[in-house]
Amino acid sequence: MNAMPDYNAMGDDAFRREVRAFFEAEYPQELRYILRRARWAEMKVWWRRLYEKGWVAPNWPREWGGMGLAAGKMLIYLEEMERHGVARPPDQGITHIGPILMKFGTDAQQQHYLPRSLSGEYIWCQGYSEPNAGSDLAGLQTSAQIDGDHFVINGQKIWTSLADDATHIYVLVRTDRQAKKKQEGISLVLAATKTPGITIRPIRNIAGHEEFCQVFFDNVRVPRENLVGKLNEGWTVAKALLSFERLTIGSPRRPQYALRRLELLARAQGLFSDPGFTDRYMALKLDIEDLGSLYGRFVEQVKRGEPLGQDVSMLKIWAMETWQRLTELLVEIGAEEGVMTGVRNVAGAEADILDCFYYARPGTIAGGTSEIQRNILSRYVLKLPV
Repeated sequence: MNAMPDYNAMGDDAFRREVRAFFEAEYPQELRYILRRARWAEMKVWWRRLYEKGWVAPNWPREWGGMGLAAGKMLIYLEEMERHGVARPPDQGITHIGPILMKFGTDAQQQHYLPRSLSGEYIWCQGYSEPNAGSDLAGLQTSAQIDGDHFVINGQKIWTSLADDATHIYVLVRTDRQAKKKQEGISLVLAATKTPGITIRPIRNIAGHEEFCQVFFDNVRVPRENLVGKLNEGWTVAKALLSFERLTIGSPRRPQYALRRLELLARAQGLFSDPGFTDRYMALKLDIEDLGSLYGRFVEQVKRGEPLGQDVSMLKIWAMETWQRLTELLVEIGAEEGVMTGVRNVAGAEADILDCFYYARPGTIAGGTSEIQRNILSRYVLKLPV
């Protein structure tokens, strides 16, 4: 990996030119603008190129091999990814567990896991949701009993993104069933997915792709040294990680992708001469511009080392609901072609319309439903009566 220059010292235009030139020269053409989640087998060559350049972790501090980008530079980086159609790889080691280990992990955990997550040797998935504990995550029942120097884990996780690509999983477990409150008695534990007793079964989604999985734990023995943070205080760690997740989900990338598709079809059909369409289009475009500004504010907060507050929930609401409205308009202007899967031809322009719509549907559910996010904002930010 090359020595990392200080990109924050560069002018924005110069930084944008460098990012754009690299993506255009190095990113595989066949992987541009794919809608589904990219698989590790497809992305590992690209990951290696990013790693060698030092660009795998734009959000990490430079001392851990990241780019250490300030909020403005981070937005430029994301904008250029979107402009060139760069797919998101299986990067939860970078966006989720990496920052958590920097904050809560032991020195030994940081020294072991962070470099391997950066290099792509370790690929992570998240063991949070359960069949009866989704939005009500604190109701989880997967247990971990202490047996000498090990935890023995039993239970089930579901909707685990790309678990069949992962080498490791960070999993929330109940370590004290006698706790008075359900948020208490929960711990966060790390495990290799090849550990005996772990079984992974893919789930096919509405678009026909197996991007989610069920994960079963049957007397899985994990060393106690794999505990992140303190025993029975995993909810504090989990909340911090969910804040990072809502920051990631709240990125303007996906709405920007849908907007690009919308513009392509609208130009082909001459819809920008229609005042009714133009009004709806501009309202959505301005929503994305405002989303980008809000996202930049939270990114800068993370860069300053400040914890994300409950107000980050509004970022996820804004991003996912804007994304859904965009894809609804996309299907509408696609007419009969808009209700058919795959790449469709509309007035000479080709776009994947219905698949884009499908992928936006779970956006207001995954990572905490919009209803839950609104409850968080009303209770903890606006201080409204319960």
